[in-house]
Amino acid sequence: MVPHHQRIYNMAAPINMWWILIWACITVAFAKQKPVTVSLNAKWSSTPLLLEASEYIAGESNDKFWEFVDGVSALTPEQVQSDTEQSNYHLIQKYAAKVLSPLHVRLMKFSLSLRSFSPAIENFQQMSKEEPAPEECDMFVSINGEKTCDVSKVDDVIKTAADKTKTPVYKFDHVYPGTANKDVVAALYGELGKPGFSELHEKLKSLSKQKKVTYVLRHFVKSPSEKKTRLSGYGVELAIKSTEYKAKDDTKIEVKGDGTNVDEEDQLDDEVQGFDFAKLKELHPDQKEDLRKLRNHLISSSSELAALKVWELQDLSYQAAQKVLNADPEEQIKVLQDYSQNFPSRTRSLVKVHVKNDMKNEINQNKKVFESALSLGAGESAMLLNGIPVEMEVYDVYTLLDLMKSEARLMEGLFSLGFKGAELEKFMRLDLGGDSKEFALDIRHTAIQFLNDLENDQKYKNWPKNIQDLLRPTFPGMLRHVAKNIFHLVFFVDPTSKTDIELIKMAEAFLVHSAPIRLSVVFVVNFDQDADPKEDASVAISRAFDYIRQEHTFPKALSFVTDIYEKAKGEEITAKMVMKELKKKYSDTDVTEVFGKDNDEYDVLRIAAKDYIERSGLADFPQVLLNGIPLKKNYLTEDTFEEGVVSQIMAQTPDIQRAVYQGNLHDYMNVLEYLMEKEHVLPRLNSRVLSPSTQTLYFSSSIDDSLTLDSLYQKTSGQITAITARDMKYLRRKDEESLTPVTVWVVCDVETPKGRELLYSAIRQLKHSHEMRLGVVFNHDSVLTSDLAVTKAVYVALQSLDNNHAKSLITKLIKEENVEALKSGDKKIEDLEVHGMDMKSYMAALEKETTDFLNHHGMFVRNVLGWGEGDRGLVANGKVCGPLDEDEKFTTEDVDLLTKVEYQNVARSIKTQMLLMGIDGSRGSELIMKISSLLSSKTSTTERKELNELKDQHSAIKLPADPDTPAYQIEVVLDPVSQEAQKIAPMIKVLREVVNVDVKIYMNCRDKLSEMPVKNYYRYVLEPDLTFRPDGSLTSGPVARFTDLPQKSILTMGVNPPESWLVESVKAPHDLDNLLLEEVESGVNAEFALEYILIEGHCSDVTTGQPPRGLQFTLGTNASKPSVDTIVMANLGYFQLKANPGVWFLTLREGRSRDIYDIAGHEMTDTPQESDDVVVSINSFKSKIIRVKVEKKKDKMSEQLLKDEDDDKSIWDSISSSFKPKEETEEKVLNIFSLASGLMYERLMRIMMLSVLKHTESKVKFWFLKNYLSPSFKDFIPKMAKEYGFEYELVQYKWPRWLNQQKEKQRVMWGYKILFLDVLFPLDVKKFIFVDADQVVRTDLQELNDLDLEGAPYGYTPFCSSRKEMDGFRFWKSGYWASHLAGREYHISALYVVDLKKFRRIAAGDRLRGQYQGLSQDPNSLSNLDQDLPNNMIHQVAIKSLPQDWLWCETWCSDESKKTAKTIDLCNNPLTKEPKLKAALRILPEWKEYDYEVKVLWDKVYNTNTRLQVEYEPPNIDETKIGSTLHSHDEL
Repeated sequence: MVPHHQRIYNMAAPINMWWILIWACITVAFAKQKPVTVSLNAKWSSTPLLLEASEYIAGESNDKFWEFVDGVSALTPEQVQSDTEQSNYHLIQKYAAKVLSPLHVRLMKFSLSLRSFSPAIENFQQMSKEEPAPEECDMFVSINGEKTCDVSKVDDVIKTAADKTKTPVYKFDHVYPGTANKDVVAALYGELGKPGFSELHEKLKSLSKQKKVTYVLRHFVKSPSEKKTRLSGYGVELAIKSTEYKAKDDTKIEVKGDGTNVDEEDQLDDEVQGFDFAKLKELHPDQKEDLRKLRNHLISSSSELAALKVWELQDLSYQAAQKVLNADPEEQIKVLQDYSQNFPSRTRSLVKVHVKNDMKNEINQNKKVFESALSLGAGESAMLLNGIPVEMEVYDVYTLLDLMKSEARLMEGLFSLGFKGAELEKFMRLDLGGDSKEFALDIRHTAIQFLNDLENDQKYKNWPKNIQDLLRPTFPGMLRHVAKNIFHLVFFVDPTSKTDIELIKMAEAFLVHSAPIRLSVVFVVNFDQDADPKEDASVAISRAFDYIRQEHTFPKALSFVTDIYEKAKGEEITAKMVMKELKKKYSDTDVTEVFGKDNDEYDVLRIAAKDYIERSGLADFPQVLLNGIPLKKNYLTEDTFEEGVVSQIMAQTPDIQRAVYQGNLHDYMNVLEYLMEKEHVLPRLNSRVLSPSTQTLYFSSSIDDSLTLDSLYQKTSGQITAITARDMKYLRRKDEESLTPVTVWVVCDVETPKGRELLYSAIRQLKHSHEMRLGVVFNHDSVLTSDLAVTKAVYVALQSLDNNHAKSLITKLIKEENVEALKSGDKKIEDLEVHGMDMKSYMAALEKETTDFLNHHGMFVRNVLGWGEGDRGLVANGKVCGPLDEDEKFTTEDVDLLTKVEYQNVARSIKTQMLLMGIDGSRGSELIMKISSLLSSKTSTTERKELNELKDQHSAIKLPADPDTPAYQIEVVLDPVSQEAQKIAPMIKVLREVVNVDVKIYMNCRDKLSEMPVKNYYRYVLEPDLTFRPDGSLTSGPVARFTDLPQKSILTMGVNPPESWLVESVKAPHDLDNLLLEEVESGVNAEFALEYILIEGHCSDVTTGQPPRGLQFTLGTNASKPSVDTIVMANLGYFQLKANPGVWFLTLREGRSRDIYDIAGHEMTDTPQESDDVVVSINSFKSKIIRVKVEKKKDKMSEQLLKDEDDDKSIWDSISSSFKPKEETEEKVLNIFSLASGLMYERLMRIMMLSVLKHTESKVKFWFLKNYLSPSFKDFIPKMAKEYGFEYELVQYKWPRWLNQQKEKQRVMWGYKILFLDVLFPLDVKKFIFVDADQVVRTDLQELNDLDLEGAPYGYTPFCSSRKEMDGFRFWKSGYWASHLAGREYHISALYVVDLKKFRRIAAGDRLRGQYQGLSQDPNSLSNLDQDLPNNMIHQVAIKSLPQDWLWCETWCSDESKKTAKTIDLCNNPLTKEPKLKAALRILPEWKEYDYEVKVLWDKVYNTNTRLQVEYEPPNIDETKIGSTLHSHDEL
């Protein structure tokens, strides 16, 4: 049967076209489309695309960045600055393609479309303002602060530069590669491709190569563009607004032009009511205008919203899924996007869609997998990229692009090795080291003497002694108290180090509190045999400890050590102090015997410790081992130690329980002996091997087989690595080429004893290992004079001999006695002949061999590894271990550990996969090395999810990728009618245009819907590439464009930017809160700006580990000029600061914060090395989250930031702050806080302000929440302030990501009324009064400000109860509220006064946020958030009930009580639903006078006639006095 929409289309054959047009023309007049468009610009100038592209390339590698810079700077400026922007864009792609892979070029184009790197360019631009350019220079060099743009003067400047302060070099700086002069930093501020750049660049390159300067390139645009940077990557919604209460101001808006001037394509590419306009446009290109009219008419007749019956709502989610899946595969994403983003207008067409049982059944089957694999309920969404979960609430497109870039390296690497499709995917998702055990160190040694014995000590005698007790169930996190020595905790600590002292105290605490752990403390002290115990404190403690444990007991010995710390009270411990304390505690001690230099009776533990530490390879102290496994470093602090020990015990317990259960571990056995015989326990654990490799080689660069290191003029590190790997010859255990999963390269100079020793250790290990093959990289130290006989002999053996002969000969060649004999002439190489080798051929090859190979290997060591000549180290499957320190030993056991770690963590999984694919021999070994290196460099450590069990025949969109290029795997689970679908659908549509993607979208529908699942229209602004006009110029950029909107419904606009953006509207002639398109002439255009990018942080006090509540930070472009400030919350120690691209300095605010605290440390900042400042750079659109640790000054340990003394003015003055600091005056300031959204509420708020001002003598300062104010209000308020003499400030705070988000604008605003009061205002605001926008004040609010709140942090007015006919609406009189309030009043939030000092002191804000976080998880709770929350918390945060006459509202209060009302609020009336303006005119006689007065002022400022449109008879007021303070020509 022909589908309905096709049947209609078939009518539209050419012959019927005219009938359709005639029918369209004779219908009612065509509706004119009224599009709504939204654009968003950054506040900085548009940055050059060439520079943005260079930043993308820098993200890939520093080498590629400089290669790109060299390539472009070799062109003439005329070639770079092409005729058009489009040809310039092509040039960028051409030169980028020389250094980037095709996939990365596509991602770069996408990043240019997003303008991802514009903040990075602007960051450098702002840095240049701190070093202003000399006036005559278009670009310049700053050499340690001295500037010139004359190439010929650079050398002269350098001569004096070393004496000046070094220019700081940041992590994000572009530093020319190679070793250079670190003391002279030459920063080139210039624009690539502009005249003069090439000369300065070449000069600084040359100086860098001569090691005279460190060359740093910073982008600097002398003449920035007049255009702003147009942004994308955000969403715009138009939500359908409830019209229960009218909230629209009917004052006509004068709009100059329709404001819809945006680059647009004809909207003739969709289907409306069965007409396929894309096809019609193709068939009738000459009828475009008529087709547009027809489409507009069809839309106007279908876009109006009609209410659905309840039974029609039930299956909408399934019907939408069916509608999407019925479409052609290539159209499915487009249909999904259309139906999710325009859902309110599409519901009518969905009601009739028949849902197939196959689809419904499959979705219901899949729901079980969604639940088990992804923890998703019905209707919830998830997105996976190559198996990595992409959290849509958190991820913005910039973060997604970063993830795609990091995955690209992996995908392209695997693809270049010949893997495609399913094979490639298997490697991507390999679970590396899934069941691998952590390596342990054998702790059976005389140095390790235990302090306690759980099996024999008296204190544990009442504990159960049967090892079977380990199997008893227990509470999570609880340790089992069994009198068996199962867990052995060994501390390796320096008894004089302040950090280690805390660990020793923890050991004593474990002992005192009878933790079920056996303890040992090994002191890491001065192991020099000549150390004098009477002079060296560490040796003295070791001797005293050894003496007491021998003569008395271990616990007493440990107690003695901790007593010394108590006596020292933080001062340095001396040997004399130890001796004195020992004599005092144990008076019969012979001090000369215990501390005698030549007496080693009490030196047993120190001598044993030295032996054990040397043998075990332990380093980087302190170290703590549990059953031989080292605890992670982050657990070795006072705060985290206990957690670390318990979590490690919990991790080890299951294995021991299993051994008991299976009968492998019995009561009669020594548990320590049993544990130490395990496979993963080694006699030596080298800390270097176990710490993660900081460098991984990249083997996947494609190279021509004929390419050699000699034939390459400019080689990238990837090419050098690939050629070195191709030409490497290997030693194996046996002759046959079996699959060896670990490839080790030994980097050494075999002319030195240490180099030979390292190679010998590796060869010895090779003789025992099936898992390893061995190659040699010769790193000769050219300073050492040598004939290179050994080097050449080893190299030729590798190149020309078979495996066994080569191995035996090399072993002989590197033995020290043979090297000595060769050098002295006692032996010749022929004398070292191995049985069976062809000595003659070998000698001939040795004779011919040149030293060219040393240059090749040297190039690899210098350019790829970045090591110096003669440096030693190893590379295991591409993971670099080294360079080793001068005297560092690397034994056979260490090589064994290195191969074991690599095999267990990565190579074993790859080997298994190789064998399954049937790949063996040296090809397999080579592939394992390359794949292991690739997979180890994976940036994402997130577990990759598998969705193999899902069915996809009837309920999934499947869009396969091109098999011939690397492809991303995107798997999505979504409800087609959800807010997540609105964002995901356009994102996937764009990604498919950008890169090769294999897409699967599984439907996760909800059934039995009882309300509309989506009540908004949505656009996600994202473009796959830059767009150009026919003349080659760039279009103005991406916009959100809404068409086909209902004309009669009121819509409210919201912008959903990435988490770290603060966005404001800058041009909006219409009321964006109440858009009614039938009243709009031709369309609505709103312009928004990215006002700030957020810096977020978490702060803690290092002493207590707690957040320092009330601590203030400031941020400025240099350390001495703060521009914004913030306050630290107790919730997570969270703070946020507003910034824009640039380098910012974070400091403690002057005053009490700086008096009491110092910054003790920070993480995730951009502070340069050797700097004490806390530097944060904003150089991307992504969130910047930092961590700061502070500590109290020694003399301020007992001080509190937030004091209790109400009368202590000087203390509060010292932390007094304001965003605009002013001289402190005695004058009282009345602080009034309010917020509004939409033109009507702004109109009401201006009236409220006027009523406050008319009734007070006090100085008034208004505080407005900036987040939702219209551009017109923000423009008018300074004029009003000037006219009426008040102060004002716009405050804003971004809703923190960790606090449960509200979706509706109204509820978000309610949240701002109560949740952030402690951090919205500066600390010098002691009290404020919140007044609702729709209120009119009839008294002096100073009276309320001065009211005694009797210890409560805030005062609210209770709801009136005098209007009896409203009793049915008083929900607080019954049910939950009646029992919760227990006789207390329920308060209204229209007017309240807050004592901010008290509020902050009792952490009221933190308590309110904590309670909100718990309650708001339930969407049905906190229905009136701003009122319900404080009333719910009335028992924890007291409310002072204000006298009833402070707030009168007709809905709840009787007419009689109006006479004494001090303020009147225009509450909504649920009975009458009367519009606010109508109610205002009826209830408040003075309202129209205030309103008219403001309108007169408005008209005088803007030369408009709004006062002619008022809804009332104009009052008789003297208009000449209004606006007298304004100079009209300034304002017009």
